[in-house]
Amino acid sequence: MARFKFDNIKISGIASAVPTKIIKSTDYNERFGEDAVQKFVDMTGVKEHRESLLHQTASDFGYAAAEKLLTEKNIDRETIGVLLFGAHSTDYRRPATACVLHKRLGLSRECVAFDVGLGCSAFVYCVQIAASLLECSQEKRALIIVGETMTKMINPEDKSAAMLFGDGGAAVLLEKAEDSCIEGKLCSDGTGYRAIIAPAGGFRNLEDSHEPMVWADGSTRTLYNTNMNGTDVFSFTVTKVPKTIKEFLSETEQDVTQFDCLAFHQANQFIHQQLAKKLKADINKMPLCLDRYGNTSAPAIPILLSDAYGNDRTGQKLNVLMCGFGVGLSWGVMSAHINTDDILPIIETDELFEEGVIHSPEDMQ
Repeated sequence: MARFKFDNIKISGIASAVPTKIIKSTDYNERFGEDAVQKFVDMTGVKEHRESLLHQTASDFGYAAAEKLLTEKNIDRETIGVLLFGAHSTDYRRPATACVLHKRLGLSRECVAFDVGLGCSAFVYCVQIAASLLECSQEKRALIIVGETMTKMINPEDKSAAMLFGDGGAAVLLEKAEDSCIEGKLCSDGTGYRAIIAPAGGFRNLEDSHEPMVWADGSTRTLYNTNMNGTDVFSFTVTKVPKTIKEFLSETEQDVTQFDCLAFHQANQFIHQQLAKKLKADINKMPLCLDRYGNTSAPAIPILLSDAYGNDRTGQKLNVLMCGFGVGLSWGVMSAHINTDDILPIIETDELFEEGVIHSPEDMQ
């Protein structure tokens, strides 16, 4: 397990963006039945989620968030030395979406830019990677962009997932700063790679049938849709995740009661409650936003912080414990102090990168 600690690096800005289109869980009453929908809402807590437009991508939300963050904080773009894009919802199979964002944001040619292909743990992993690059270089600032458009990967007839996932993105700024500290722990278990998987469309299985199939859980999906083994994911989440959090707290001589906020991945309400129970944590310190945004995967933690503190301008210095977990299987936990003045409220956007929509050779001209 990879432990990390970075002195003199801080999270100095957070901004988040979501689509304007709202899909309510009750919109599925006719498709899945009112009783089934209510049971889903009671268990997961998801009452609605956001859905992106046809050609709108995760990078569009990350770009909107990054523009807001850099403008609001009056950041000189020439000082951004690292740009990471953490997601599975990339713009293209190639090039890296980070390079597209590099162009759109007008960053320096001296800036490192690359993708990190992770989902629910992407934010924690990206913080570790970006902080490492800052620590071993002369660069002063790193920009992390995380996002997903999960609704594009879900079959609308999949009763286990159609109401659960939502779209969105976030941008997070790291800076070198005195008397700051970010520390954490990263873990992986590749034996669970099938627990959350879209089997077709990658280079292992590039072209396969698009026919809908009934899977073991009774839900209908194609091989190109995301398939989630709920039992395996739940078991992993309520055993390995709290175990790692407890180990991290013990190793860093911290206690869960010391934190002002426990910003955990927004998987579902029931898992949230189970984690609070296993950690003996005050659930009032574990905010939720999945009731309005659903499970957004990679950007879930910064979206949560923007939702909970985006309008707080009291300058409160929060001691935050963050944990992302899911597809891979991959998970990570970290702690950091974040000033509420550095957390911007969630913005809504329908904007997309029109130049990036390519249908023919003529569009490349």
